[in-house]
Amino acid sequence: MKALVTGASGFIGSHLVEKLLSSGYEVSCLVRKTSNFRWLENPNLTIIHGDCADKESLNNIRGFDYIFHLAGLTKANCGSEFYTVNTKATENIVEIVPKNNPQIRRFVYLSSLSAFGPSLNSKLPDENHKPHPVSDYGNSKLMGEEVVLKYRDRMPISILRPSAVYGPRDKEIFLFFKLIKRGILPYWGKGHVSLVYIDDLINAIILSAEKEEAVGEVFFISDGMVYSNEEVINEIANALEVKLMRVRLPKAILPVIGFIGENVGKVINKATMINRDKIKELMYSEWVCDISKAKDKLGFMPKVKLKEGIKWTAEWYKIHRWI
Repeated sequence: MKALVTGASGFIGSHLVEKLLSSGYEVSCLVRKTSNFRWLENPNLTIIHGDCADKESLNNIRGFDYIFHLAGLTKANCGSEFYTVNTKATENIVEIVPKNNPQIRRFVYLSSLSAFGPSLNSKLPDENHKPHPVSDYGNSKLMGEEVVLKYRDRMPISILRPSAVYGPRDKEIFLFFKLIKRGILPYWGKGHVSLVYIDDLINAIILSAEKEEAVGEVFFISDGMVYSNEEVINEIANALEVKLMRVRLPKAILPVIGFIGENVGKVINKATMINRDKIKELMYSEWVCDISKAKDKLGFMPKVKLKEGIKWTAEWYKIHRWI
């Protein structure tokens, strides 16, 4: 079984590569020459240099049974960058794949809960609800979904919308660990989130590739629970053994913080998670989803709940001296 992973050098991609290798797949990784290869130092991997944003560099994507398209942009200093990477680059690869991989058994696209948007009422949203992204990131991922769906008659596709993902190697939710470790956390009100530990997400990705029931379908993925912001913050504080002081901020000030963060990113020429686009999402308090479809069609049974997942993640950060 020959598998290709785009975005393999990232948090989710590197974990997927390891799981595929241990499951007997022959794995290739499509990575840019400028990528960090620290999680890909395995002699059994085949490295293909390419960039989904550069269509001509994708001609070497040939002869694969499974393609996992995880490459994407989660933060940017300019909204147009999201559409270049998350939408146009996805269009580039789905145009190439059916031509050069006629035997392909599955093309899996990793989208995001952001592509759907926040819950706007008391009900858990499922895949039958109409998406309403509130950020450029979310909209670009939804447009990526639409591009993939256009090709479902030419190749078998599956789409996953994971909730917030956490675990070893993650640099995004890590920001909250870092702030909480310092004992002071900005806080702007109550809300609820769905989360998924990295190992459970990887299992869901592989199930979506191997299950015939997943062909042509879109799935929400989380650990099946809904957590209050307070629960998440408290678990992180407990795992880090710190007493936390919350600094209440009015929501009205969040766009200002996003503006400042974005301009700092421009000065240092590096996008940060604190930017105006991310603030658009933080203005909404309910980021949750219903995973009944994934359980029924994929047989997806998440195993890691918040307490143990946060504990394992915190331990990894400590061991690797991130905190």
